[in-house]
Amino acid sequence: MAEQRRPAGLLAVEKEMARQHADALASFEGNSDVAQKVAASLGKTRRLLLLGMGGSHAVGRAVEPHYRSLGIDAIALPLSEQLTATLSLENATILVTSQSGESAEVLRWFRETGGTADTFGLTMEGGSSLAKSCPSLIGSGGTEHAFAATRSLTVTFALHLAILAALGQNPASALERLKNPEEPSIGAALNALSSAATVVTSGRRLQGVAEAIALGFTELSRLPCFSLEGGQLRHGPVEMLGPKVGLLMFRADDATAGLVGAMATTAIDAGSPVILFDCSGESAVPGAVTIRVAPASDLAAVFALLPVAQSLMVAFAETRAPNAGTPVRSTKITRVE
Repeated sequence: MAEQRRPAGLLAVEKEMARQHADALASFEGNSDVAQKVAASLGKTRRLLLLGMGGSHAVGRAVEPHYRSLGIDAIALPLSEQLTATLSLENATILVTSQSGESAEVLRWFRETGGTADTFGLTMEGGSSLAKSCPSLIGSGGTEHAFAATRSLTVTFALHLAILAALGQNPASALERLKNPEEPSIGAALNALSSAATVVTSGRRLQGVAEAIALGFTELSRLPCFSLEGGQLRHGPVEMLGPKVGLLMFRADDATAGLVGAMATTAIDAGSPVILFDCSGESAVPGAVTIRVAPASDLAAVFALLPVAQSLMVAFAETRAPNAGTPVRSTKITRVE
């Protein structure tokens, strides 16, 4: 009976989350042909423009460093910005990402540009306008119906994993995280945030994941939750830290781990409750609530930490909004600019 009283919107989110690993694996396995075409295009252009809105843009931000590590000049830009302050499309591979394939900006961009020979899509819906406009990688499992992006994020990361594998990157460690996800407890983290009036998320190489989670926190809890890259947080905004500002940080097994740990210490000293999603293998930061999983880097780190952070996002929203997960001012598919 208690389960029936929980917000229907959150139950829908959890239903999507429950199938995200299986759908992500199927998405990786089922898109090798188009992934090879994208890889061939990138081999020619060595330049990548990642266009999307909302969670789709956050995914673009998260994968930028992985393409750059392969010598590809990658930049993620909101489609709304590309429509008004245009980057050149010449000699570039373009990935347009939209979960529904029907967002207003996507339709307008194709209407105004017609796309290019090196334009590809990433979407959850094979019959969408996006998928009909260019060769597209299609996420398994069909449209995501819950309001906040969860399954669609994980699936879209798996589509990028297929492209990166086609470019020569070994996908084994990332696939292992999808096949055997860890589920550490989030109880202490939820308690630590009980008095927070707002939440800020931050990372370094995992900044795109931090941005995706901040978006979900805002959508579900309706609190002003936002994200700042670790260096940007250090340059002035540390002034906002204190007991009412919760800080969620993301740390992986990479060269930026020490910077993340140092920022966590600064926030703790300022009195902020700090939650550290950690797959770095580094020592715990005294005073932080650490949610630890086995060491991982690159997309393996994304797959290791994203679902755990999603679980905290849902639990936090349930304590803050009586009908969390049911939008009151927006819709799943944004059809107006």
